[in-house]
Amino acid sequence: MAKGVCVNGCKRPRGGGEDGEEPRGARKKRRLGDGGVCPHGPKPKEKSSRLSAALFGEDCEISHDQMYELLKYAALGKCHNATQPSWCHIYHQSHLAGVVVIVLHEMSQLHFYKFYLQFKHLRKVFRHRFTLPPSSANFLANLYGEGANLNPQNTAQGSTSTSSRCIPNSSNLQWDPIIQKYGEEKQGLTSYTLTLEELKKNDYPMKGSPGCEDYMHTECDQQRTDSSPLFGLDCEMCLTAKGNEVTHVSLVDAQGQCLLNELVKPESRIVNYRTRFSGITRKILLPVKTKLADIQTRLKKMLPRDAVLVGHSLNADLQALQMIHPSVIDTSLLFARNEGRRFKLKFLAKAVLGFLDCLQMTGQKPLLLGRQELDSSGLCQSNLSTSNKQILQRALKDVPLSTFSIIQFSLDPEYVAPHLLAGICEKVKVKLTDMLTIYAGPFDESFCLKSVKKEFGRCGPIRSLTVVTETYQPYVCIQYEMLEAAQLAVENLNGAEVAGCCIKVQRPVTGTMLDCDVLIKELELDIENEGVIYVAGLKKSLTETDLQEEFSQLKDLEALFLPRDLQSGKHRNCCFLKFQKSESAVDALGVINGWAMRGSRLRSRKALAPGHLWRWIWQMDHHNGKQRGDSLCEKKEQQSDLEQELRKKLKKLDQHIWKLYRSLQNNTLCVVLFPGVNSMHGSQSGLGLMGIKDDGERSAC
Repeated sequence: MAKGVCVNGCKRPRGGGEDGEEPRGARKKRRLGDGGVCPHGPKPKEKSSRLSAALFGEDCEISHDQMYELLKYAALGKCHNATQPSWCHIYHQSHLAGVVVIVLHEMSQLHFYKFYLQFKHLRKVFRHRFTLPPSSANFLANLYGEGANLNPQNTAQGSTSTSSRCIPNSSNLQWDPIIQKYGEEKQGLTSYTLTLEELKKNDYPMKGSPGCEDYMHTECDQQRTDSSPLFGLDCEMCLTAKGNEVTHVSLVDAQGQCLLNELVKPESRIVNYRTRFSGITRKILLPVKTKLADIQTRLKKMLPRDAVLVGHSLNADLQALQMIHPSVIDTSLLFARNEGRRFKLKFLAKAVLGFLDCLQMTGQKPLLLGRQELDSSGLCQSNLSTSNKQILQRALKDVPLSTFSIIQFSLDPEYVAPHLLAGICEKVKVKLTDMLTIYAGPFDESFCLKSVKKEFGRCGPIRSLTVVTETYQPYVCIQYEMLEAAQLAVENLNGAEVAGCCIKVQRPVTGTMLDCDVLIKELELDIENEGVIYVAGLKKSLTETDLQEEFSQLKDLEALFLPRDLQSGKHRNCCFLKFQKSESAVDALGVINGWAMRGSRLRSRKALAPGHLWRWIWQMDHHNGKQRGDSLCEKKEQQSDLEQELRKKLKKLDQHIWKLYRSLQNNTLCVVLFPGVNSMHGSQSGLGLMGIKDDGERSAC
């Protein structure tokens, strides 16, 4: 096969590299066209990003710092000193199409499990789930990292006022390229604008220059001063039959406010969308009607007569826009090395800027949507005029144009009122208590309670055991610590002979238990419980090492979690086993049931409660005192109506998130956060769900 020709006989175009150096592999892929293959031949499957997290048992609680660690690495990769998170691993981070964080303000783990059946999509889509500590007032700021610069500043002003940030080691400031060129004293804005000679030397479009005869002039010809308005300009281009043409234009002011964010339909036939670099696809451009002439007119109207444009290699942007502007600051030249070679934009972002600034300057255009916005101090302010539906509509339009987005949904104040939260909390506690409780009987008058406790104890740790004597014959009320234990007892001991009597085993018959069977079934189908089984009947003398050795013969065993009493630290007579494949977990169930381990007969079933839920149940029982009955009764009717409305709103919210999730590109990391509540009225832990979108995975439809 001739060199430079693909299997379809097409010549491979010789593509020039972008400003700055590129790895050989990147140049090779660019020569081949969009995605690194000939545009006329079949494309190989894009390498998928993958998320691995051992969020099992004791490791299911994640701090805000750890959350920031994940988002920073996902958004920046190895840039900006970002490293792999300590608590999970992102494989092929460079292939991530974007990062989307969905924040459900004022909501906690309590909301998720109280309205579990309403969150149909959330619990079936996201494979990884973890607990968050109760949220503080600055939860949104914590997502960017404590002390992060939340209000992006313009590049020129930021670099002149804090030159020491350009080089991490302040003892080497004398080698800072800015200080070497401009000195240590703060300079005015006009000191950094390119001179006429520099504009010519760096191929900026100018009046009278060859090829610029038909270019539009911005007519910003008023004298510049150090207080002239500064605007950041950035364009994305695709390759057409005519050359580079604009597909996306963004303009921000000095405060970081977005003034223009528009897709543009090229005039000529598109040869290469350059999706990997621009995020633009055929699907995104298909409905676009805006033309280059429309953008030129809008930019000309928006820019004041003394405007200064700032950007990285702005000559390419202005050439693609076919516009002439006399006053620019070019960061690729501002930070150029002595020998004239330019730093890549990602390197500059790492050396000079903070997290959000870094995203902006690397062209990732962070997007923040919701009722809460950041003011100049970095604090959140509420804008209650925006509904969740409007936020969704904006997100569906703007998220595809951003590689890092935070979408915030909120509930109206009446749905997060303390008295309503207290009532919901109490109802959840009652329902959990009922689900953990079974009644067994009838027994003979002289039955042996010790033998009953021993038999039912084989299903899991018992919290309490009480003899019911109000009935004609004695019954026993048994309350377990694990949902799986109660379910095992119902399934295995109903109709069995215990203490010499053939007994019936059932849960309490109450209003809260009418949907118990539905809930149990849905918990079994929860994606979080795939490949996880519960094993009971273990001797308490067995250590974790003993169990690892005993269960090592099971195929594809990935992890073992031995629940412990969170006060005494002692382990219970049960454990959870996590397998790499669901089929292996099913096979293990057949092996373990009836297996005698060191004289003790084991019982097992599919898991119902993830590790974080087991801890939450324990905390609910031990840390949340009873609510005052009088205050609850006073507003009982009002709460019932509000709760029904809340149920509908959360179901709608689940549908909003699912609609947004479906619109994301493959290989997008999506994180959904219930921040939790931490106030004088009580604390509730938060909840996080995350996953990388892959259309090949099980659909939640």
